[in-house]
Amino acid sequence: MIDSQLKRSLTWVQGTAIAIGAVLGSGILILPAITAEQAGPASLISWLLMSLLAFPLAITLGSLGAKYPHAGGIVEYARLAFGDTVGRMTAWLFLGTIPVGVPIVALVGANYVVGTFSLPSIFIPITAALMLLLSLILHWRGVEMAAWAQVLILVLIVVLILGAIIAAGPHINEEQFHPLAPHGWLPVGTSAVEIFWCFVGWEMVGHLAEEFHDPSRDLRRIFLLAPMLVGVLYVALSVVTIGTHAYGGAYTVTPLSQLVGIGMGRIGSTVSGIVALLITFVAIHGNVAGFSRMVYSQARAGVFPAVLLRLHERHKTPIGALSALGLDFAVVLAIYTVFHVDLGAFMTWPSAMFLALYIIAMASALKLMKGAGWGKQALAWIPFVVCVILYPFSGWAMVYPILFGVIGWLMTRIYAKNVRRRNSVLG
Repeated sequence: MIDSQLKRSLTWVQGTAIAIGAVLGSGILILPAITAEQAGPASLISWLLMSLLAFPLAITLGSLGAKYPHAGGIVEYARLAFGDTVGRMTAWLFLGTIPVGVPIVALVGANYVVGTFSLPSIFIPITAALMLLLSLILHWRGVEMAAWAQVLILVLIVVLILGAIIAAGPHINEEQFHPLAPHGWLPVGTSAVEIFWCFVGWEMVGHLAEEFHDPSRDLRRIFLLAPMLVGVLYVALSVVTIGTHAYGGAYTVTPLSQLVGIGMGRIGSTVSGIVALLITFVAIHGNVAGFSRMVYSQARAGVFPAVLLRLHERHKTPIGALSALGLDFAVVLAIYTVFHVDLGAFMTWPSAMFLALYIIAMASALKLMKGAGWGKQALAWIPFVVCVILYPFSGWAMVYPILFGVIGWLMTRIYAKNVRRRNSVLG
């Protein structure tokens, strides 16, 4: 018999680090400069709005996780709200997120590090592979060890980024904030969709709910502190990027490196390279943690193959799901290495999928929280409406979630048919 019990060993401190790490991804390396180039100083409005949006989204996910602590996370909320079929379809949507998104994050970060240190391009997939492998090994050894590694690395990241912001502060020029919207207001909306990528990942902590000592207390603390800290870092970095005009032209390839160089001089390149490496790793680490638990939970529910249900005998970690992720990562890196695919084009697809998942999560919250008071209902309505509005801006990528949803529906029908056939034989 397969042991299907995860080990309760996480605290709110570790959970907060995992949440911040999952959200504070490779987007912070390039997006403040990219959005400033697209929308001018008005891009700061997009950063402020998306930072504020993170609060109702994160708090609602925290409330759901505290009330329904389950490794399935959004999948379980959808099942409870709308039934098994929608729950199973939602599980299939997740297969279009982390298996594609995390290798992209690793490659974007590796590309940045290689560019910063002027290394040969072959080091891009090698660096990405080493980061992915290290995360898988740490998670294999136990979630507690993996979580403390996340805490230590995150503290170092925050210190380095704050140091860069403070060092560049005296070089801010007020004139750089005028005119506010040199390219009009449409790019402000477009940049908001891109910035959404920087606020994806809150749900990953929900998948770890079964491993917290006190999910009800811990998750509420995590989803209050994490968006506050992430929002402050993003907005502060955006202000400094615009105020020092560290975007466009020579800043295109490694904008954070150029920004750090403004305040720190020659050492700035080394510092930004280290920051890029650490930020990329914590993003990988947090998402691997949550996704592997989701896969495990759905194998436990019979949605995915039973081989993914395997746990480590001593550490009680989902090594079946982690092994499958490792194989997937190897395939994605091989495709990138052989075909030299455009990472920018691929980033839109996981973003569209996460938008669809957040729409499902907030719709589930609205149904599950009926009678919980107007305050909690309002918190769920805000991100629901915003995500619905943002979804069409995904362009052709909006087809991606629909495709996976159809596949999930077909697999659900096949599963139900097999169950009926098995029951008729046994009966």
